Amino acid sequence: MMMMQLMETPNQKNSLFNAMNRFIGAVNNMDQTVMVPNLLRDVPLDEEREMSSVKSDVDEGDMYSYYQLLKSIRRDIEWGVRGAAADEKRKESMEIIRRNSSVSASSSVSGSSEEDEEDDEDLAKQFQYHLTGLQEVLSKLTQQANCLTKRYKQEIGIGGWGQ
Repeated sequence: MMMMQLMETPNQKNSLFNAMNRFIGAVNNMDQTVMVPNLLRDVPLDEEREMSSVKSDVDEGDMYSYYQLLKSIRRDIEWGVRGAAADEKRKESMEIIRRNSSVSASSSVSGSSEEDEEDDEDLAKQFQYHLTGLQEVLSKLTQQANCLTKRYKQEIGIGGWGQ
């Protein structure tokens, strides 16, 4: 299967949408390359410098568990976070929205437009902060997926192919 690469303008290069697409593409490539994921079992992450920083985040500390983690993150991006934890987060989010809505309604009744402007500015700052963080994490995860793919090729003896 051939992937089509779109031309990115300098402004689009740093978009969240493109960061997600690069990550999903890297994980898809990893998934298509890794034909026998079990070969990644017991292959330590710390042999590759770029991947050593994630070792503490993975319970088993091997390439197989990181492979599974990357696929799980891709699934969450494509399909959303599912399950009881997602339902609980959704309920919490709805409660926060309800509280903010009632606060906004009561503050607009009291005529406090300065507080509304501060809230809007705070929301904008929060959005920029989280957007930047998400883009940085996606960039690192994309590098990790590419690194894992390269490492798998080396493990099975095709390290020089398709690089």
